[in-house]
Amino acid sequence: QVQLVESGGGLVHPGGSLRLSCAASGFTFRGALMSWYRQAPGKERESVAAISWDGDWDDEATNYADSVKGRFTISRDNAKKMINLQMNSLRPEDTSVYYCRAHIGATTYWGRGTQVTVSS
Repeated sequence: QVQLVESGGGLVHPGGSLRLSCAASGFTFRGALMSWYRQAPGKERESVAAISWDGDWDDEATNYADSVKGRFTISRDNAKKMINLQMNSLRPEDTSVYYCRAHIGATTYWGRGTQVTVSS
C-alpha cells in the first residue's frame, strides 16, 4: 500500500536550518505531484512547496508559498523515491507539523507528519 514517511523534524533556534525527508513507497513515483504542507495549532493546513516530475531529466517544476520563498528548497530523488525540504533562516512562525503529500491521478495520500519547532 502507499506509504509516506516523514523524518527530520525537531527543535531549532530562529535563523537555524532543518532538512525534512519523505520516503515514498507503494506507488509509481514518476508522474506523482509531491508536496510539503504544514499545519500549526488552531490553523488550517497550508501548502508549503510542491515538485512535479514527468520522467524527463529536465522536466521538473517547483512551486513555493510566498512565506517560504528564498528560504526553503524542495527537491526529489527519483531513484530513492524521496523528497526533501531544506529549510533555512527558520522563523518562529514556521513552527508546525509538516506533512508529505502525494497526488497521483485523482487520489491524494498523506504522511503522518513531523513536528518542527522554531524557538529560542
